[in-house]
Amino acid sequence: MSSSAPINPPNADKYAHLFQQAASSKPAYVRSVSPRLRILLYVVFTLFAVLSVNGLYLATITALEYWRGQTFQDRFYQYMFLVHLGLGLLLIMPVVIFGIFHMLAARKRRNRRAVRVGYALFAIALLILISGVLLMRFEGLEINDPTKRSLIYWAHVLTPLAAVWLYWLHRLAGPRIKWAVGGRIALGSAVLIAASVLLTLHDPTGRGASPKDGERYFQPSLARTADGKFLPSHALMNDAYCMECHKDIYDGWFHSAHHISSFNNPAYLASIRETRQVSLERDGNVQATRFCAGCHDPVPFFTGAFDDPKFDDVNHPTAHAGITCTACHAIDSVGSARGNADYVIKEPKHYPFVYSDNPVLAWLNRTMVKAKPAFHKQEMLKPFHKTAEFCSTCHKVHLPGELTKYKEFLRGQNH
Repeated sequence: MSSSAPINPPNADKYAHLFQQAASSKPAYVRSVSPRLRILLYVVFTLFAVLSVNGLYLATITALEYWRGQTFQDRFYQYMFLVHLGLGLLLIMPVVIFGIFHMLAARKRRNRRAVRVGYALFAIALLILISGVLLMRFEGLEINDPTKRSLIYWAHVLTPLAAVWLYWLHRLAGPRIKWAVGGRIALGSAVLIAASVLLTLHDPTGRGASPKDGERYFQPSLARTADGKFLPSHALMNDAYCMECHKDIYDGWFHSAHHISSFNNPAYLASIRETRQVSLERDGNVQATRFCAGCHDPVPFFTGAFDDPKFDDVNHPTAHAGITCTACHAIDSVGSARGNADYVIKEPKHYPFVYSDNPVLAWLNRTMVKAKPAFHKQEMLKPFHKTAEFCSTCHKVHLPGELTKYKEFLRGQNH
C-alpha cells in the first residue's frame, strides 16, 4: 500500500544545515569599481567621448587637406585644436588615478584574462596621453627631430583604436555593453562632426573694406590682394611675433635693406616725396606712385593709407614698416616673372591669440604653434618662396606709361 507522505533520507536535516552553513560562509561579490570610483569613471568616459569627437573632426580636416591639397585650418579649427590640447591635459589625472585604484581593487580577481587586458588598456591610455604631451613641446620637453615626431604622432593617432578594442575585451568580463546607447551617441557624434567640417570648409576671408576704385586701386602696380579688399595693418606689422621663434632671421631682416625699403630710407624718402609731388601737380592725385608702393611700401599701400595725398610719411604708424616679414610670407601666388610687384597677397591665417598682449593667451598661442607647426609652415612658407621667380616680382622693373607719361614700357632694374 503506497503512502503520499514524503520520504526523508536519513540525516536530511544535518545535510541541509551544512549546505546553509557553506552558503553563508561564501564571500559576497565585491565590485572592482566602488561608488566613488564610478564617479571618476564617468568623468573619464565623458572627457574621452568629447575628446574622441574632437579628434575625429581634426583627423577629418587633415584627411581633406591631404586629399584636396588645400588648407582648411581656419579660426574655428584652431579653437577646436586648442580644445583638444586642453581636454588631453585635463584627462591625465583622472585616467591615472582611476587606473591605479581600479588595478589595486581588481588585481586578485579570478578572471585573469580580464585583469591582463585591463593592464594593457591602462598602458595604452598612458601612451596616448604621454605622446600627446610630447607633441605639445613644452619647454624643456621639446622633441624636434622630424622622424621621432612622426613616430610619436602616429602612435598618438593609432593608439585610441587599440584602446577601444581593449576596452571591449575588458568589458566582456563585466556588465553587458549597452550597444543601443552607444549607437545613438555615435550617430549624434557623426552629425556633430559633419556639421563642424562643413563650418570649417566655409572660408570666412574677405572681411576688410574695399577700395572705391575696386581692383583699379592697385594700378599701375601689378600687386593685388586676394579678395580685392584692404588688409588690416596689424596683419602686416607683426614682426615681434615672428621674432619669438625666429630671432636669428629677425635679426638678419632688421639690418637688411628690406627693413628700410620705405619712408624710413632717406634716399627713397626723397625720391618718393618728389614723385608724389609731381604726380599730384600733374594728375591731381598720387595714384601713379602706387607703382612704387607695391614693392617699397606694402603696408601703407595694402591698408589704403598710401593713396592719401596728405599721408604723413614721418609719423604715420605704417610709414616706417618697410617690407615686413608678413609682407613677403603673406604673398599667396606669383603672377609672372615680369616684375612690377606681380603678386597676390592675402591676410594669413593664424592661431587664435597671435595678436594678444595677455601673457596667458600668448603662452597658449606659442603652445599651439609648437604643437602643430605644420599649419604655420603651410600658411607662411609656400614652395614658390624659394624660387627666383618670387624675388623677380620686385627685383625686375619696367616703368609703365601711367608713371612716366613718356612711353608704355621703359626698362628699369632687372636683377
